[in-house]
Amino acid sequence: MSSRWSRRSFVGRAAAATTGTFLGAAIFGRDAAGADPWDRADAIARSVRPPRFPRREFLVTRFGARGDGVTDCTRAFAEAVRACARAGGGRVVVPDGRYLTGPIHLRSNVDLHVTEGATIAFSQDPNAYLPAVYTRWEGTELYNYSPLVYAYDQRNIAVTGTGTLDGQADNAHWWPWKGSTAYGWRPGDPEQSAARTRLQTMAEQGVPVAQRVFGAGDCLRPNFVQPYRCRDVLVEGVTIVNSPMWEIHPVLSRNVLVRDVKVATHGPNNDGCNPESSRDVVIRGCTFDTGDDCIAIKSGRNADGRRVNVPSERILVEDCDFAAGHGGVTVGSEMSGGVRDVYARNLRLSSPDLDTALRFKTNSVRGGFIHDFHARDLTVGTVAQAAITIDFYYEEGPGHGFDPDVTGITVDSMTVEHAQRALNLRGYPEDPVGEVRLSNVDFRQTAAPSVVENVTGLVLDDVYENGAPMSV
Repeated sequence: MSSRWSRRSFVGRAAAATTGTFLGAAIFGRDAAGADPWDRADAIARSVRPPRFPRREFLVTRFGARGDGVTDCTRAFAEAVRACARAGGGRVVVPDGRYLTGPIHLRSNVDLHVTEGATIAFSQDPNAYLPAVYTRWEGTELYNYSPLVYAYDQRNIAVTGTGTLDGQADNAHWWPWKGSTAYGWRPGDPEQSAARTRLQTMAEQGVPVAQRVFGAGDCLRPNFVQPYRCRDVLVEGVTIVNSPMWEIHPVLSRNVLVRDVKVATHGPNNDGCNPESSRDVVIRGCTFDTGDDCIAIKSGRNADGRRVNVPSERILVEDCDFAAGHGGVTVGSEMSGGVRDVYARNLRLSSPDLDTALRFKTNSVRGGFIHDFHARDLTVGTVAQAAITIDFYYEEGPGHGFDPDVTGITVDSMTVEHAQRALNLRGYPEDPVGEVRLSNVDFRQTAAPSVVENVTGLVLDDVYENGAPMSV
C-alpha cells in the first residue's frame, strides 16, 4: 500500500488532531469558493418539480387493451397515447390486470398511469422493438431496439402509479445475450460481443450515428425506461422488475424527478437509475435491489462521449434505500463528458450482495472529470468490498491518453457496520486522485487495510476504523 500526500493535506491532518470538530465545520462544510454545497443541493431540490397534466383520463381498455396477459395490447397503448396527446394531454390509465405489450412511446403532456393491481408485461419477442430508434447503448449513440418505455424530444411526460412494469427478461429471454452462462447463455448461442465491439469501433472512427444501425441479430439489449432529449420528466411510484438492461435511463434530459420507485431486478447490467448527460435530476425516496450499480451517473463513453460533450450535473439523490448491487451511488464508468455537482444524503445501504457504497470507476480511455461530489448522512450496514472506491484501473486502465480528472469528493457523517475494507482509492502515479475529504465517519468493522495509491488530497477528520482513529 502506498499513498501520496500534499502539504495541505498533511497540515489539515495535523490540525485535525488538535482542533477536532472545529476543522470539520471550517473546512468540510464549504467548497473551495466558500459556498455551502448543501445550499446548492437544497436549490436543486426546490427547482426540480414534477410536470402537471390536464385532468383528462384515457383508459387503455377503451382502445382495445385487455388485461388477460395474453392479448397483444401494443396498438391499444399507442392509440391511447396518441389520443391523449392530441387532446392536449392528460393521463393514460392502465386499470387492474396484466397487459401484454411491445414498446410504449410517450408523447408530450402524457402521463402513463399504472394503477395498483395493474402490470404492464413487455413482450419477450425482440422483433416487437423494431424498427430501431435513436438511443444510447452503454454510452454510445446508435439506432437500436426501442427501449420498453421511450420518449424522444418530448416535454412534460410521466410514468406514475403504484402498479408494476415487468420487462419479462429472464435466463431464456434477453439476459442470455450478455454471453454469460450465469444468465442462461450456452456456447454457440447468440450474444452481444461482436456487435458491441463493432459499435465501439464505429464510434472511435467517427462513423455518423445515422449509419450505426443495429437490431435483429446484434443482441444489444434495450434499456427499460428512457426519456431521450426530454424535459420535465416524472417517474413515480411504480415497481420495475425483470429488465433486459438498464432500468431508468434519462439521456440528455433536464428537470427529471424519479420518486418513490422500487427497482427489483438482478439480471446482467441491471442498473437501477442512470442519469446520462442530464441536468437537474432528483432521485428521491426510491428502493434499489439490482444486478449491477443501483445508481450510476454517466455522460457518454470514450470518443462518442467526447463528441457529444455534455456532462451530467446538478444531481441530487436523497432518502433512498439500497440493497444488492455492484455500487450504491456510482459515477462512471461511461463519464467521458464529465460529471459535476452531485449530492447524496440520507441514504441507507446494506446487503452482503452490495459490493460498495460509493463507487467512482473510470480509466484513461474514458477521460472526463468528476468534480464536486458531496455525500452526507449515510447509514451503511454491510458491504462486501470497500465502503468507498475510486478506481482509475477499471477495465482498460492506464496508458490510453485520456487520463481522468477526479477531485472534490467529500463524505460527512457516515457509519459503516461491516466492510471488507474502508477505502480502495487508486489513481495513477502521473494522474493522482485529487481532494477526498472524510469527516465524522466511523468504519466500525473492517477485515483488511485500506488501499490508498496516488491520492494527493486525502483528508481525514474525526474518522474511526475498528474503534480507533483511522490512519492509512
